[in-house]
Amino acid sequence: MDITDAQWKIIKPLIKEPKPREDGRGRERIEPRSILNGILWILKTGARWQDLPDRYPSYQSCHRRFQEWTRNGTIEKILLALARDLEERGGIDIEESFIDGTFVSAKKGGSKSGKQSVAKGPRSWQWQTLPVFLSPAGLKALRHMKSLS
Repeated sequence: MDITDAQWKIIKPLIKEPKPREDGRGRERIEPRSILNGILWILKTGARWQDLPDRYPSYQSCHRRFQEWTRNGTIEKILLALARDLEERGGIDIEESFIDGTFVSAKKGGSKSGKQSVAKGPRSWQWQTLPVFLSPAGLKALRHMKSLS
C-alpha cells in the first residue's frame, strides 16, 4: 500500500524535515513520502524491517526515520490524519472498530490456482489502509482519536 496523492497532500505538512547542512556535507535525506510508504508497509504486514521490499528505501533508513518520527510525535500525527481521512472518505466509523484475534487454518489439499471469489478480489484503498491501524502505533492513534470525539 502506498500513499495516494490525496493522502500525501494531507500528510506532507505534518512532516518537518531538517534543513540541509550549510557546509554541504553529509548525505542528502531520502524523500519522506517513499520512507513513509516503507513504514506503512511494515505496519500493515507486520514483517521484519529486513524484509522490506526493494521498491522502498533501505530498511535501515525507514527504521531510523520511524524511530525519529515516533520520538517527536510525527508518526502519531500521520496516523491520526490517515484515520480521519479514512473515516471521512471511506465511511468507516472509528468508534465501532475492533480487533478480531481469530485464527483460521487452511484446508489441506485446497486448490492453489482456483478462481478468486468476488470477496477476495482487489481491495479498495480503504481496506488497504485499515490494517496499518492494527500496529501498536496505529492503535495508539486510534485511542487518541476516540478520546477527541
